[in-house]
Amino acid sequence: MIIIDIFNTVFLGPVINVLVIIFQGLHALNIPGALGFAIVLLTITIRLLVWPFMGSQIKATKKMADLKPHLDELKRKHGSDKQALASAQMALYKEHGVNPAGGCLPALIQLPVFIALYQSIINILPGENGNLEHINSLLYFKKLTLPENIDPYFLGLNLAARPSDFSSIGAYLLLIPVVTAALTFMQSKMAMPKPIKRYPSDSPKEEKEKEKMEDTMGAVQSQMVYLMPVMIGYFAFTFPIGLAIYWNVYTIFGICQQYQHTGWGGAADMVSKIRSKV
Repeated sequence: MIIIDIFNTVFLGPVINVLVIIFQGLHALNIPGALGFAIVLLTITIRLLVWPFMGSQIKATKKMADLKPHLDELKRKHGSDKQALASAQMALYKEHGVNPAGGCLPALIQLPVFIALYQSIINILPGENGNLEHINSLLYFKKLTLPENIDPYFLGLNLAARPSDFSSIGAYLLLIPVVTAALTFMQSKMAMPKPIKRYPSDSPKEEKEKEKMEDTMGAVQSQMVYLMPVMIGYFAFTFPIGLAIYWNVYTIFGICQQYQHTGWGGAADMVSKIRSKV
């Protein structure tokens, strides 16, 4: 298919070649766990390349969250008049310099890169899902061709092993999906707006508005903050360890960037409680 050919040429090919170049360089230096380090370095490289796009997405999301009280007020003001509501919303966005699609476009730009990174890792790992023939067919130079006997071990872990096989390998593998879920939870929690502060001077109207906002935020949190880590943790449980390493490195950088723009965000109270107990 034309779409697949374009994807392989524009995204998958370059990502695979960078991964193999890093691996071959580390392997030539006789560095143990070359494949694992290559995955880590490639993930860092990709994360740094998309850093500006992620920053734009975080800023746009924060601006939209800050405007929510104003949007709620417009909904109450215009009621069922959808045309007037849309006009008022666009005027509000223009006044505050907010692009409603600002949080979506960066994510769409990054998506094919993420898919290419995932495909590169899953194909280079030994095992039933590995496909070195496909990897080698996309390499720009024959000297980069990978052998069949790639060492899959990294820091004592077989990158092709799955935590779901812990009964035959070791219960310690279960730490991988737990850590993956925990990191995802932290990033999701930080991305949420800070808890709404209440003051003794709040009027009954302000109390009611804050309660409505908390109800809305609570519904979003239950979906994003809790379901996403469970889902990602399950993926880390069933997929090869090499993919979990990629995801965890990527998430750690995401946490750092989120902190750069919003601080601890929605995780501020949780972090304060942890600090008070330490």
